Amino acid sequence: MALTRAGARGNGGADGFDDACPKTVGAYSSRMRQFRFPAGRRGKIALAILTFAMTLGVLIAWKAWHDTMSDPAVLRTSVTLPDMPPGAQPVTVVLISDIHVAGPDMPPVRLQRIVAQINALHPDAVLIAGDLISEKKVGTMLFNAAEAVRPLAGLDAPLGTFLVPGNHDHWYGWPALKRELAKTSITVLENDAAQAGPLVIGGLDDEYTGHDDIPKTLAAMDGLTGGKIILGHSPDSLPDLPEGSIILAGHTHCGQIVLPLIGALGVPSRYGDRFECGRIEEGSRTAIVGAGLGTSVLPIRFGTQPQLWLIEFQPAGSD
Repeated sequence: MALTRAGARGNGGADGFDDACPKTVGAYSSRMRQFRFPAGRRGKIALAILTFAMTLGVLIAWKAWHDTMSDPAVLRTSVTLPDMPPGAQPVTVVLISDIHVAGPDMPPVRLQRIVAQINALHPDAVLIAGDLISEKKVGTMLFNAAEAVRPLAGLDAPLGTFLVPGNHDHWYGWPALKRELAKTSITVLENDAAQAGPLVIGGLDDEYTGHDDIPKTLAAMDGLTGGKIILGHSPDSLPDLPEGSIILAGHTHCGQIVLPLIGALGVPSRYGDRFECGRIEEGSRTAIVGAGLGTSVLPIRFGTQPQLWLIEFQPAGSD
C-alpha cells in the first residue's frame, strides 16, 4: 500500500515527493539532449552510411557481372597415361562443360566467341562434358536445339570433338539436341567409346539422371587401343571406376555462387564438396572437374568464373 500511495503522490501529493520527480526527470532529459548529435551531423552520418551501402552494392553487382560474363579462364595440367603407346606425341585436349545456352548470360553469340577462344589454343581434341542448353525459368531468353548447337560446329580440332549429354540436356529434350548434333562433325558418346589418335575416350551418359552405364562403357573402351580417359557429365562416377581411371567432368559449376568465409551455397553431388572443383586425386583415380561456361538455375556467378581446361596427355617415360 505504501508503494501505491507514493505513486499517487507523484501525481500531486502534498509531502513534496511529487515535486522532486519532475525535476529529476527534467534534469535527466536535459542531460540526454546534450548527447544527441546535432541535426547537421546526424545527416552526414546517415549520408555516409547510405553511400557505403550503395558503394558496397555496386561492387557486389560488378563482381557478380564480372564473374558471370568474363571470358573463360584457361587452366592447364598434364596427365601421364601408362597405356598410351610408347613414343606417342603428347595430345592436348580442351575440356568444357555446362554451356547452358540461354539468356541473359549465354546467348549463342557469346558461345561463338568462346569457340574462337578455344580454336586459338589449337587443341588436338575438344571434349564437351554435357549440359549444352538450359531451360531455367529465370532466363530472359530460351533458345532451341539448333541455335544452341550451331556455334559448336565451328570447333576445329584435328582429332575431333566429343560430347556426352548432361542432366539438363535430358530434361530439355535430348532427342532434339541429338538430331542437331548429328548435322555436325561432333561425336556423341552415350555409354560408348571412340578412338582419338593415341587416346581412347569412353563417354558416360549422365549419372545424375541415371542414364550412365559404366560396365557398358568400359567394355567399349576395352575394344580399342590407346591411353584411356573417361568423359562424363558428373564426377560422382569416380569412386565406381576401376583403379587408375581418369574422368573429365563438369556439373558442379565449382559451386557457381561461392561466398567468402562460407563457401559454395550448394554443390549438386551426393558427395557434397568432395568433387566440387579442380583436379582431384583419390588413390590411383583422378578427376578433373571444370567450372563450366554458363549458369544453372540463376544466371549469376559469384566467387567462381567460367573456365576451360587445357590438358596435355603424355605416355609414360616422356618426361
